Amino acid sequence: MMNILVPIGTSTDAHETLQYAVDFAADFNAQIYVMEVFNVTGKTGTLTNITQKIAENSRERLKDIVGQVKVDGNEIKIVNFNGELADGLRELDKELGIDLIILAPRSNDVQEEFYLGQTSGAIIKRTNIPTLIVPKGTTYKKFKTILVAFKSGILKRKRILDPLIDIKKKHSSEVNLLLVKTPGYSDDDLKVNTALMDISSQMTFTQNQTTYLGVLEHFQAQHPDLLCVFRRKRGFFKKLWEKSTISKAEFYAPVPVLVLSVKKD
Repeated sequence: MMNILVPIGTSTDAHETLQYAVDFAADFNAQIYVMEVFNVTGKTGTLTNITQKIAENSRERLKDIVGQVKVDGNEIKIVNFNGELADGLRELDKELGIDLIILAPRSNDVQEEFYLGQTSGAIIKRTNIPTLIVPKGTTYKKFKTILVAFKSGILKRKRILDPLIDIKKKHSSEVNLLLVKTPGYSDDDLKVNTALMDISSQMTFTQNQTTYLGVLEHFQAQHPDLLCVFRRKRGFFKKLWEKSTISKAEFYAPVPVLVLSVKKD
């Protein structure tokens, strides 16, 4: 895990998420990048000056946020991008190779009822980069126990488990699997990837309407420090493909959530 990206939105608590990321990165000797995306359009004659001015303001704001964070080790690098968020993420990943995105569930401009807001939801929905969602006010600590919840044990994408394996090795974590049999499941869904089985201590089967309801049923009994789920179009965050937000009624976790993508790059 070499490069970690922290997208900075409008939240006044952005420095808290960045501090978490810095502490996390220090454990893995990873490089932190902070990124802000803006979108400037206009007439060709004035566009260059406007874009330059906004880019300068963006960098100054990011410097101010970085200045609020205690850094031990690698310097935090600042990046900004003019265009759409998804395009910015793809460009940066292509240039640097981003191993993990760390972000807060939502910005201050989103109602309290939402777990994932427009920006965080868009990142989960539109990128294949592994993402760690960190609740507001969370301080970094080692993950002693990890709950991996899924509705299908089929994982076709190569190296999908790398971030989870890295965390398990670094933290000496106990990994527990929860396979939730939802309506319409197939026998193939019950065939769990061997690499996932190799890193786990135990596996529990449960039956429920959704993967999230299965997690709710077992979360309190296991008290995990980290919840790990997979990004599938009809998977854990399937509501994101119907809209760009997730309400707390649809999903909420009081601990960090690691989202791994089963989609091909």
